[in-house]
Amino acid sequence: MKRDQPAPRNIDEYIAGFPLDVQAILQKVRTTIRNAAPGAKEVISYQMPTFVLEGNLVHFAAFKSHIGLYPTPSGTERFREELAGYHTGKGSIRFPLDQPIPYDLITRMVEFRVKENTGRAAARKGGKGAG
Repeated sequence: MKRDQPAPRNIDEYIAGFPLDVQAILQKVRTTIRNAAPGAKEVISYQMPTFVLEGNLVHFAAFKSHIGLYPTPSGTERFREELAGYHTGKGSIRFPLDQPIPYDLITRMVEFRVKENTGRAAARKGGKGAG
């Protein structure tokens, strides 16, 4: 996305700010996340595409040479072994644009995050604050 562009208001605007080849990857990442979390809402948060379901689920973004995926620290920790070939940080992963994007891994990470967020929400509603 070009720096002189206004902040995107939605994910369509975000994706449109990139070259066509990157747009195709971003759209596939978006679809992968949507399929893994059909009840999630799409928003822009921190100027990045974000899926929300009982809190932030996952963010993603495009950069010059990689796609960043942000499944929170628990998401990266849970899949640490499978992510060994990628540059990772606390809650972030870089998928290089010159390598195949592991969409199946993204699916499993998002499904994990859905279970994690919905489980926490159920615990909160089920009794922690009641009484």
